[in-house]
Amino acid sequence: MRSIRAMRTLFLALLVSIVPASSFAGVFLSITIAPPVLPVYAQPICPGDGYLWTPGYWAYGEAGYYWVPGTWVLAPRPGFLWTPGYWGFAGGLYGWHAGYWGPHVGFYGGVNYGYGYGGSGFYGGRWEGGHFAYNTAVLHVNTTVIHNTYVDNTVIRNTTVINRTSFNGPGGINARPNGQEQAAMRESHVQATSEQMSHEHFASTNRANFASVNGGRPATAAVSHPMTNANMATHTAYNNSANRPAYNANNGNRPAYGNTNNAYKAPVNNAYKAPTNNQPKYNEAPHQNVSQPHAESHPNNGGGEHERR
Repeated sequence: MRSIRAMRTLFLALLVSIVPASSFAGVFLSITIAPPVLPVYAQPICPGDGYLWTPGYWAYGEAGYYWVPGTWVLAPRPGFLWTPGYWGFAGGLYGWHAGYWGPHVGFYGGVNYGYGYGGSGFYGGRWEGGHFAYNTAVLHVNTTVIHNTYVDNTVIRNTTVINRTSFNGPGGINARPNGQEQAAMRESHVQATSEQMSHEHFASTNRANFASVNGGRPATAAVSHPMTNANMATHTAYNNSANRPAYNANNGNRPAYGNTNNAYKAPVNNAYKAPTNNQPKYNEAPHQNVSQPHAESHPNNGGGEHERR
């Protein structure tokens, strides 16, 4: 047993050694079991101006894979975008490449996380000065409250998505970083915020999030705010409820982007708000084996094939 652990530790060290020092996307965990497919879920409405979407993902703990719900978080500074983490398969092991913040979106394994993350780049929004402008063609935003929005339907086209694979490499997604992603990977990065780390830890404490319990279909796949100790009671009550987000293929036209002069600032109320049954439902079925809208390459911050979110 000790020799096996020693070999795995050595392999992990070799993997980490080939990652650029400027990147937080190194391999920090490797195992022999493939992660489950990505679950299908509805995106909660954006809780306030300045929040950016971070997609859900499968993390690994002592009891196996567990789901970390997608959530809206505040960027550590204006101008930064989130590059999601991803699992990569190489040398017989699945390694986790941690996500990070930076001025551009880097490589995230070609995994189609949805809502602007179609496998390459990000087209759910862009920074315009100190404001984040939301592309409501793919993000769930209440435009009567948040006015710095726009609609870019050029990222939409029809296609068929045949799987919800959650890892890169043999047997998974065959993708390699393009020139823009390689440049982004060499930039200075910031690791996940304390809220994001607390959110992942909180997810690991709920047995309902483990694939061994939910069969790869977590009841709470996305939340409005990061799960933290401060709002643990609210999250626990929601996790135990029968309310589960659902998809709806109807997504109406959104008002065009209107530039506002509001300064970038975090909303005061950071309490968790669960999705309600009467909230607008967005088109988010990238992982169903049916014909769905799909994204073209986007001129801002990379692009990539992606269905309409």
